[in-house]
Amino acid sequence: MNAIDSVVLEVADPQAAARFYSAAFALDPSRVRVRASEAPSTGFRGFTLSLVVSQPGNVDALMGAALDAGATTLKPASKSLWGYGGVVRAPDGTVWQIATSAKKDTGPVTRDVDDLVLLLGVEDVKAVKRFYVERGFTVAKSFGGKYVEFAAGPDSVRLSLYKRRGLAKVAGVPAEGTGSHRLVLTGAGGPFSDPDGFVWEPATPVAAAG
Repeated sequence: MNAIDSVVLEVADPQAAARFYSAAFALDPSRVRVRASEAPSTGFRGFTLSLVVSQPGNVDALMGAALDAGATTLKPASKSLWGYGGVVRAPDGTVWQIATSAKKDTGPVTRDVDDLVLLLGVEDVKAVKRFYVERGFTVAKSFGGKYVEFAAGPDSVRLSLYKRRGLAKVAGVPAEGTGSHRLVLTGAGGPFSDPDGFVWEPATPVAAAG
């Protein structure tokens, strides 16, 4: 089964981005990395990253930490039919959804993240689904031409596909955008680019600090 080993965010200031993600989300640097890029990019970059947590209090804790670290609110946390969540934009421009399917807290509030999900906004969900299946990805859930979720191991980033305009609406941003996605994915199947221009590279080990 193929999967995402890590997500690489291309940013103007890698040191500032690394400080933000450490302060806001305390993310594992082997799963979310940053590297320098000045590639032109305007508007919606065609993807969001989602932090899935166990209860509403954890959503609020992560939203608060992100805002304190310099993020801006796209959608304040609120209740919905599916649970509770909100959306923020990191200082580097990446859109983050923070959500839970739980309706109430059942334990102490933490900033623990249960699942990290990359949602790619694509023009043709069925075609891109076929593309990834041909490269060894296993479909876990599929809802016609609207949404696809691929299986992932416990230490992998979960990959999902969504219609681009629908994903922009969920994120609370206009769907228009040009230039670089400012995103590179690593995994065993790289290098390649998918039909919507999302770039994959071979997985590489994280360099030791110091």
